[in-house]
Order: sequence, then C-alpha cells, then structure tokens
Amino acid sequence: MLDWIVRGARVVDGTGAPWIRTDVGVKGDRIAAMGDLEGARAHREVDAGGDILAPGFIDVHTHSDLPLLVEGEGHSHIRQGVTTVAIGNCGNSPAPLSERGASRFREQIAVDFPELDWPPGPAGLADYLGELARRGTSSNVVPLVGHGTLRMSAMGFVGEAPGRDAMDAMKSMLAGAMEAGAFGLSSGLIYTPGSYARTPELVELARVVAAYRGIYASHIRGENDTLFDAVDEAIEIGEAAGIPVQIARLKVMGRHMWGSADRLLEVIEGARERGIDVTADQYPYEASATGLSAYLPGWAHGGSREDLLRRLGDPRAREEMRRDILEGVEDWVSPYRGVGWENTLVTRCSDPDLEGRSVEEIARERGADPFDTAFDLLIENEANVNVVLSTIGEADLERIMAHPAVMIASDSGVSAVEGPLARGKPHPRSFGTFVRVLGEYVRERGVLTLEEAVRKMTTMPAARLGLWDRGVLRVGARADLVIFDPGAVGDRATYTDPFAYPTGVSAVFVNGRETVREGAHLGARAGRILSR
Repeated sequence: MLDWIVRGARVVDGTGAPWIRTDVGVKGDRIAAMGDLEGARAHREVDAGGDILAPGFIDVHTHSDLPLLVEGEGHSHIRQGVTTVAIGNCGNSPAPLSERGASRFREQIAVDFPELDWPPGPAGLADYLGELARRGTSSNVVPLVGHGTLRMSAMGFVGEAPGRDAMDAMKSMLAGAMEAGAFGLSSGLIYTPGSYARTPELVELARVVAAYRGIYASHIRGENDTLFDAVDEAIEIGEAAGIPVQIARLKVMGRHMWGSADRLLEVIEGARERGIDVTADQYPYEASATGLSAYLPGWAHGGSREDLLRRLGDPRAREEMRRDILEGVEDWVSPYRGVGWENTLVTRCSDPDLEGRSVEEIARERGADPFDTAFDLLIENEANVNVVLSTIGEADLERIMAHPAVMIASDSGVSAVEGPLARGKPHPRSFGTFVRVLGEYVRERGVLTLEEAVRKMTTMPAARLGLWDRGVLRVGARADLVIFDPGAVGDRATYTDPFAYPTGVSAVFVNGRETVREGAHLGARAGRILSR
C-alpha cells in the first residue's frame, strides 16, 4: 500500500528530458513507483489534471539562516515549490562564532532580528543546526560556512592579512564545521571583513574544504568594472585548491557594462574546457539588492560599528568616502557606479515613509546632497539600511539565464505576507524567483524550455551540492515534489508590493509529506537538516 499516488500529471523529471505522462507513487519519504499505477492502491490520491509534476526546487543561494529561526515554515519559498535551501552564503553564516565573533554578530542582527537571541555565546555550526532542527523547518536545509564569519571570529574587522595564529584558527573552525556536515565555504568579497582577504588566504581555506569534497561558493569581488578580474579570481581559487566553484548571482552590473554577458560566459566556458568545475546561479530580475553600507569603501568599515558611524559623521572622512565611491580605490569599485542615487531605492530603514523611495528623492525632499543623504541615512539607522538598485540589462540577463552552466537561485531570505518577517519592502525575488522564471521566461518569452528551466532548478543545483537523491523524479529518490499549472504559474510580487504569494502552484510535498495544498501552506515542518 502506497501513501500517495499522483495521477494524471505531465512529469518533468528534472534531467532536461521531455515530459511524459505517468503516475508517481510515494511511500514514506521516497518515490516508490512510477509508471502505469492503475491497479495500485494508496491512502491518498492526487489528480493532477494534466498539470506539471516536477522535483521540488533547490535554491542553492539563500539568506534564510536567521529567518528560518524566526519563521520555520518558510512561506515565500515553499509556496513556489522550493523544498531545499542552501544557507550560509555570501561569506555570512550564523556559525561558527568565537566569543568576539558572537558579540559582533549579535550587534549586526539587532535591527533586522530583534526577536532572536542568537547566538547565546560562542557557537559551532552543530549548535546552530541543532537549534534549527529543534524549531523545525518546512524545507530541507543545506549549510555552508561563511568566510566572513570565520575572519570576524578569528581577527575582527581588520584590513590586513591573517597571521599564522589567525589562519590556523580559521582553518580549525572551518574543519570543525565541515565535520558537522557543512557542504562548503562561501565568500562575500564585496562585504567586510571578507573584502580584506587576498587570494592566497581564500585558497588556503578552500583547500581545507576540498579535503572534505566540499564546494567554494563566492559572491565575487566585483560585478561592474572589476567583474572579469573577480571571475578570474574565483576560477583561480578553484584551480589552485582543486575545488568546485559556484559563482553567485552572476550578472553584468552597471549600465556602462551592459553587453558584456557573452564575454563573461566565454570566460566560464574557457575554464570548464580546461577542466575546472565552475558553474553559476542567477535570479530573474533587473534589480539587485544589498545593504547601503556596501557602497562604502572597505577602510570605512574597519574596527567596530561605532568606528564606522564616527567616520560617517566626520566631514573629512565623508569627502574621502565620496571620492572613493566615485573613483574606486585599489581593486574596489562601489556598487554605486553605473547605478546612481536615482536608481538606489531604500527598502528597509527605521522610517517606513522612506521605504520604496530613491536616495535622490529623499535628498531633494531634505534639500541635501545625495551623498550626504546616504551617509546620514546610515547614521540614523546605525548602518542598517537595505536598498534595491536597478542595474542589470535585460539582454544580458537573458543571455546568462540561457547558458547551460547557470542555474536559478533567489539570493533571498524566506519571508511571509504577515508576521515578524513582513517588514520593509524587500526585493520581490523572495516571493517570485522560481515562478517568475516559469511564467515570464518560459511561457511568455521562451528564453528557456520548460524542461530546461526545471533542470536549472532541480538536478543542476542538486549535482552542485552533491544531493544525489534529490532534485530528480525516479524510483528511490526523496519525495520532494511540486505540482504547478504551466499556463498559470507566475509571480505577483513587485518592488512596491513584494509581499505576494505566487499563482499556479497547487501542491508541494517535502520528504513525502504534503506541505502545500491548493496554494495554501498546511503548517507541516517535514524539512531536514542535510549533511554532506
């Protein structure tokens, strides 16, 4: 006796093969049968009515580490059909943390997550994963270790190369996290303290991960003027350490860089032809999102948050920051370049009336210079201001999306239309990434076939992470499933109204347990903490 049978579906198995019409039977947490199951019996049946049955989507790049502690049901992702999320991206993970690292981490999250008491003190990755498992999640969770977290714990916000003791401390924490089940190391090389690191430091740490057959996932050092050097560095790290490389949120950023996608993809293709295992991920939007503080040069972040705020209030330091934002410094170029204050929208700050408005608009209202307004906003919000920046050309976006080495990922934290996470105006990618690809770029524009889009959401990220029993529909695989109507699936979230669930997703199963029915979350928390 099966637990579930899904009948009448067009099955897209995740491999890129054309869909077939077949039945799928589930027992426990695995797919137990596929084919003509007319005579089979089950406790419950689902009539898919010709809709698509696909493997649950795998989001290889999320920032759900803390949101899942607040709201483990993960509505914004699970209602799109995302059944597995990778956390610890962009060099930032909630563990491992030394005493110094824990103190700074609590300071960093105080504004965005005032309800969280994490970490209670020094914490290893096993401590965080244990707490997450205790609370329960609706999605499966894949942990990565953040390089920035390691550096913050070992040496604080210091813009110098680590000494032997600091490097040994980072390597020890990293090895401990890999032993606890981490899948790899992530870096965020436009954010401090990760931006202080040079290539040899990253290679040495990546070699620790390579010994555990993990991956190196990087938010590279630049995505506008320094884009090609940054991609070359990621590839160099992979080659030197003998480790697979995942380039996060691949994009051509800044209007002056538009039209560079083909050249960018040629670099990745060239590395793959040389035998270097490098892939990338992308979200389907022309705007990106970050913290406003990321516009500032690395030296401005040195020391404590109080040091940063003091510099922001110092007229001489302001002039130096303005110059560096406009002209760059050493190998750093501000995300401001090619965007401008008119295309930088405030999405989260202490004054809700400012959310959804550009820095230039706020400056006009205040009768102030836009640079001074940006610095003032950071001071007023203790450096915690989130922004969305319109920066990506549609032609480049589509060219990157269509490349076979690029998968789909949201670069977002889970959220919900109500509750403690429904704050500000976050990037709509939290609620719309996967369904937007299926609706806008498959059905409406034909950039991808349905089967190729599903491959980029399932078997491709599964292979990158080493999840060999997920992301595919075959007998013996885990029963992570999504059913959607290809004619109705789509996103409703916008930049001005991001809190909107998708259309066209009727059912989601996680480890064989029904989690979404007719688009509504049933409250199940059947997700698991996965270990490499």
